Amino acid sequence: MFYFSKSKYCDFKQCPKIPWLKKYKPEEYAVDDETQARFAAGNEVGDLAMGLFGEYVEVTILREDGTPDLKAMERYTAFCLKEGRETVCEASFNYNGLYCAVDILRKNGASYDIYEVKSSTSPDHHVYISDTAYQKYVLGKCGVKVGRVYIVTINSGYVFDGTLDLKKLFDVTDVTSLVEKEIGAVEGDLKEAEKVMASKTEPAIGISEACNTPYPCAFFGYCTRDLPSPSVFHLYRLGYKQKLALYERGIRSYEDVLRDGSGLNDLRRRQVEFALAEKGTHVDKEGIGAFLQTLSYPLYFLDFETVQPVIPRYVGTKPYQQIPVQYSLHILREADAAPEHREFLGRSEEDPRRALAERLVADIPADVCVLAYNKAFECSRLKELAEAFPDLSDHLLKIRDNIKDLLDPFQKGYYYNRDMGGSFSIKSVLPALYPDDPALNYHNLEGVHNGSEAMELFPKLKDMPADERAEAERNLLKYCELDTFALVKVFEELKRVS
Repeated sequence: MFYFSKSKYCDFKQCPKIPWLKKYKPEEYAVDDETQARFAAGNEVGDLAMGLFGEYVEVTILREDGTPDLKAMERYTAFCLKEGRETVCEASFNYNGLYCAVDILRKNGASYDIYEVKSSTSPDHHVYISDTAYQKYVLGKCGVKVGRVYIVTINSGYVFDGTLDLKKLFDVTDVTSLVEKEIGAVEGDLKEAEKVMASKTEPAIGISEACNTPYPCAFFGYCTRDLPSPSVFHLYRLGYKQKLALYERGIRSYEDVLRDGSGLNDLRRRQVEFALAEKGTHVDKEGIGAFLQTLSYPLYFLDFETVQPVIPRYVGTKPYQQIPVQYSLHILREADAAPEHREFLGRSEEDPRRALAERLVADIPADVCVLAYNKAFECSRLKELAEAFPDLSDHLLKIRDNIKDLLDPFQKGYYYNRDMGGSFSIKSVLPALYPDDPALNYHNLEGVHNGSEAMELFPKLKDMPADERAEAERNLLKYCELDTFALVKVFEELKRVS
């Protein structure tokens, strides 16, 4: 029997190859940290939205192994509808193998309204309309009369005042008319999907906009496996559509890119030329020297770590707001001095911002030169802290105004070598500058190796046993410390070559 769910249908609408690969080549599925975070946010938002209309029945039933018992959920849903329950969450339906679970099904007279919950802050994704059109189609086949269809999204302007207000947190958008226009395509799509899924032959679908729209495809690495590496898709800061246009003209390898010349600025040309031939290190001494002339001792090297809760936890914050919870600071008092280190890590059971801001203004004088890497991030956090704590505002904003960006010499092309691979992130620059120093290798850290892992770990601290928590906090501190020690080492290299 042909089995299809609403998630598979949405995958099919993006690219028919996606559900086929999930079935026949699941080992090629490569989910990045951003996608995992989106899934986690979706689950958190979905659970919370169940209470949007007050009392509800949730029909989720799990087996002993933790997997959903779909048959039991379908029976429980039928019972709830027969009993006339007002609001049923995860309402489950199956029509000849076509399965869907409706996030919120709400009785409206003789019909039921569909509410599809998304962790996005905008309802304007066409995939949402495809998703709900599929649901309405399945419910109609199961004999359920559907009235209105709504998309429930996060209100990005909502400010948490200490009591979570679901009516203000969520925006509800009526998409009934859009679903009506889309639903006519569902049956034809399903017939085509059945053919695709029944075939053991991989669909002959090439690289296209669907690889990146509406979401980056987790099979992109598999589908580009025959391309040279690096390829046109690795070009620095060139939009995906521009890369795709080059690819469709037959420009695949860096040799192709260099011969054609399209899309090459100075930075990308250097990226390509250095990848094709070992040219040592490109150093623009004049450019680096001019940058260094803008700095003055003492130098303060600053890095924040943040969390970004989709549901705001702290008074005065908004959904998805970056909340600084930790910082590391290395200080060079003078040119030949050994770096001093300061650090702060908040407590995850409370709002860490006030304590962090107070410590920060104690650690960094208002009139010193501060260095960050991609300073826009640190500047934004300082501005937000200043707005939250007016009594510290002047000092925090002076710190912000004195920040210089250590990314600039690299992004402006003053320093480049082949090992950077066309990327100027600190995780690419540091090993390119210091390839053989284990103390500067993030892979040698324990527990926390990148910002995503730090963001995921911090909220869990409050629920850990004391010994486990102490170890996790040490790992967070060591990770953040390496971030600013890396900045010191990058600065030293720029001084050396200039």
